[in-house]
Amino acid sequence: MITIVGAGLGGLTLASVLHRNGITAVVYDADLSAASRPQGGMLDIHEDTGQAALRAAGLLEAFGKLTLEHGDAMRILDKTGTVRMAHDGNGLRPEIDRGALRNLLLSSLPPGLVRWNARVTGISREGSGFKLSFADGSVAPAKILIGADGAWSKVRPLVSEASPFYSGISFVELRYLDADRRHPTAAALVGKGLMFALSDERGIFGHREPNNELCVYAALKVPADWSRQPISRDVLHQHFHGWHADFHNVLANSDGDLLPRSIWMLPEGHSWPRTPGVTLLGDAAHLMSPFAGEGANLAMIDGADLASAIIAHPNDIERAFAAYEATMFSRARAAAAESAAGLELAFEPNAPQAMLDFFTPKG
Repeated sequence: MITIVGAGLGGLTLASVLHRNGITAVVYDADLSAASRPQGGMLDIHEDTGQAALRAAGLLEAFGKLTLEHGDAMRILDKTGTVRMAHDGNGLRPEIDRGALRNLLLSSLPPGLVRWNARVTGISREGSGFKLSFADGSVAPAKILIGADGAWSKVRPLVSEASPFYSGISFVELRYLDADRRHPTAAALVGKGLMFALSDERGIFGHREPNNELCVYAALKVPADWSRQPISRDVLHQHFHGWHADFHNVLANSDGDLLPRSIWMLPEGHSWPRTPGVTLLGDAAHLMSPFAGEGANLAMIDGADLASAIIAHPNDIERAFAAYEATMFSRARAAAAESAAGLELAFEPNAPQAMLDFFTPKG
């Protein structure tokens, strides 16, 4: 039995590919149920990572029916509201709602394989395996253990002393319902897909979602504890002093609460020595900023690659883990460097010029 901690996209991809190939696994997740909390906004799914993982799980065709038309369109603005670049996308990175993608992966698994309301509070070595302790006081054994439990992984300390560090950037999430009718200014700024507004080492990012909804993030260079204090609209207006009135309209008129989200990272090139019986995938292994759009895609291809390694070496889990980690470490190192570069581009003093230069064809 393979034990997976975390029912995010990476853990579910791993479980799905294993199940499709007749290998038994159990997934423990802290959520009360599959529908107990919102899963987040839109994801662009890359051909060589996320889409390849869905193909391995036999879900690529079903995925195609859930994507948002024109979701990969993009526009870049500056603080005056001037559109500095726009394109309609090419369909190579289709966008899908994170919750819809998670549900698709869950639909490929038999009932009961994911154990909900199972918050892991501690893990210890026990003989040749592990003992998992849960918040309700119960325990469970694990012979083969995979940490797919995100940024603050309970499994990671078994293999690494690394901890996430603050990136220097915090987001405030704002959401808009029935956007074209009730929030026409926000809808016009965001457009059909993704919008970046960048100036003054800060940004406002937005994307179109299904059901005529928008998700917008105000992004700021602030101290690590900034997002732990109450965030008001007045505070946001002050941070974006001098920006066009349309952006202040967007900050003033969202639906629901303001949701602060600080951005954390693991060290670039994070790795660990081969540790018997355990490995990591996704953010547990290589947490990075969202400025390359790689996080979910890497988690999914991690899951598919790890499943493939286990399938290839069903009687030698150490060989399987070693083969998977060699590929994953290299891929994650490159993606982390790309993500760090993307963060620099977005928050340079001359933004958005550096990002415009990045997207301008050379020669």
